[in-house]
Amino acid sequence: MTAVLPEDEVIAATIIRARSAAEKVEYWTQRRVDTMIAAVGWHCYREDNVRAMSEFAYRSTGLGNAAEMFSLHRRRVLGTLRDLHGVTTIGVVDANPARGTVRLAKPVGVVAATCPTTAPCSTAVCIALPVLKTRNALILIPSPRGSDAVSMAVSALREGLENAGAPADLVQCSLTPTKESAMALMRSADLVMATGGDRALRRAYSTGTPAIGAGVGNATVIVDETAVIQDAARKIAVGACLNNGTSCSSESNVLVHESIESAFRTELHRNGVHVCEPAEVSRLRSLLWPDHTRMDRRVVGRPAERLAADLNIDLGGHTISSLAVPLLAVDLSDPLFGEKLSPVFTLVRYRHFDRAISHVQDILARSGRGHSCGIHTRAEGRVMELASQIRCARVLANQSIAIGNSGSFDNGLPFSPTVSCGTWGGCAHSENITWRNFLNYTTISRTIPPVLPDEEVIFAALRQVESC
Repeated sequence: MTAVLPEDEVIAATIIRARSAAEKVEYWTQRRVDTMIAAVGWHCYREDNVRAMSEFAYRSTGLGNAAEMFSLHRRRVLGTLRDLHGVTTIGVVDANPARGTVRLAKPVGVVAATCPTTAPCSTAVCIALPVLKTRNALILIPSPRGSDAVSMAVSALREGLENAGAPADLVQCSLTPTKESAMALMRSADLVMATGGDRALRRAYSTGTPAIGAGVGNATVIVDETAVIQDAARKIAVGACLNNGTSCSSESNVLVHESIESAFRTELHRNGVHVCEPAEVSRLRSLLWPDHTRMDRRVVGRPAERLAADLNIDLGGHTISSLAVPLLAVDLSDPLFGEKLSPVFTLVRYRHFDRAISHVQDILARSGRGHSCGIHTRAEGRVMELASQIRCARVLANQSIAIGNSGSFDNGLPFSPTVSCGTWGGCAHSENITWRNFLNYTTISRTIPPVLPDEEVIFAALRQVESC
């Protein structure tokens, strides 16, 4: 009979294995690291492996949609590999002769990363690839509900590492995903990456270990009177139902100009969106929040048609992908204006654009601080007007937020499973987390000819004020 080690001994052994593995690759050449990334990436991109992971993730978590998780996984892995391809993460990464500086990239060590229940396999792989590219070791901390799926992804990652002649212990998984074990692992690591709600972020930052975080999503979108209605409706419908709305970037609230509301509703219907009647809205609110405060986690990630059946909505034989909830005004006390993690979005009309911006600001302040918002418009100035005033890290123009927020082949955002929300959302970063965030840097400084500032130039603005 194999003896069961105490939890603290298991954690200590996991950390030791991770550090040993990281030491073995610390001085690998860039070419050898790149070969490792290609081998691991291919093993986790192969159609048969991804299909098996996606189907298992769906069966074990009961969340999302296996077919969409498959396509999402392949797209994200390929995009991540594209962003890593040809990138220098070893040795000199920057030299500035004029300033006499040279920067060298170094690994951070052992990274402990929480892994959410939604799309667990693709998230695990897309966290691992940039961590490995920067010669670090990774310990994934899954949620209890997603632990089996993350373990499967870790097995695939380890097989890829072995195929490349790299230490398999560069990637490990916490086998006892409790809050206590998670905290202990994070305290023992060199860097923490945390995704999830406010509590997950607070736990990560409270460990005393340097941490990177991603906050709560609740993507809110403006559709103004100049928008291409058909395009806006199609992209919002696609985003709202992506993986049954479980993406933190899924369109969650839509503000539409009153002059196009009717036409917009028609286009939503053509794109498989059921616009709820008032009685249906009331039943939906009770289904998602039975105590009017806490979301019923058993309802999270259900397909729209199953939600409709639960709500006794007669679809008249139509196939739907999401539910739109028309409301007369933005009411921040209504839980429908928070993150729903379901193929459900609110629909509110507005009259003046400045008021719409205020609504977006208020909704995100309630839920989704710093995360993301979007706008569908042909008035380019309004994109800048929204972006200048809004307190969030990403503003997507004329795109599906769910598709484009964490990286896309048709926008410039880097692929990442972690979209940080800045200090607005309790994060230290306001960007998509990439390989750059998993490096330390050593800077060589040499003397240069003195560069003395001109006092007249430095204090010119002050002198101008004094002369007025």
